[in-house]
Amino acid sequence: MILETRASDSPWLESVWTCRSEQVSEMTSVASETWGLVFWQRQGQRYAAITGPERRTSTAPVPEEADFVGLQFAVGTSLRAVALRSLVDGGVVLPDVTGRTFWLDGAHREIPRPDDAEAWVDRLVREGAVAGDPLVSTTLRGTAPEVTERTLERRFRAATGLTQGAVRQIGRARTAAQLLISGETAGDVTAKLGYYDEPHLARALRRYIGRTAQQLRAGTGGPIALAPGQRTTS
Repeated sequence: MILETRASDSPWLESVWTCRSEQVSEMTSVASETWGLVFWQRQGQRYAAITGPERRTSTAPVPEEADFVGLQFAVGTSLRAVALRSLVDGGVVLPDVTGRTFWLDGAHREIPRPDDAEAWVDRLVREGAVAGDPLVSTTLRGTAPEVTERTLERRFRAATGLTQGAVRQIGRARTAAQLLISGETAGDVTAKLGYYDEPHLARALRRYIGRTAQQLRAGTGGPIALAPGQRTTS
């Protein structure tokens, strides 16, 4: 499996990825605090789906001999047509997929290409099909919210489908995994991200990533999609 992921400079997107699956039937799906759109082609047939936030790691099937394009949206963005809470730990296969279009939010839309994903998402935002809650994003960047904790929690659940605590824990575990992949030690990651100790980090990696620190540093354990900017061949 050849997987390439790039970070996006769009405020609406976290990353854009492409994948070619060859002789791989499954991969590790890591926990995610965000939702996505994925498009794939296999044996001349095209498909599209919405993927929801995931609260823990799991094993996901991978259609063999398929080509994928995926858009992972920024935390705090949401779809007008589907409540994110209904997508948690799941997803929705989209209908009426043709060679060039698919059906979303009451209209046929052109399937995006990896190099025009940002412009394509901007159109969805202008049409109101995708929206964001600035309170969620600014809170995650460290700005103290001017609302009650109860209101903040309600906004997080509406915008992400998850609690604020789950969003932060998943995000921290994914950052930890990316640092380990880049070569940092478990001790350095523990101190940098505020884990109590290395066993605390190990439990978070096991629950949200499905890998040990040693596996992430060594690049072992099988196919896994994680780090923006990473090219993985398995």
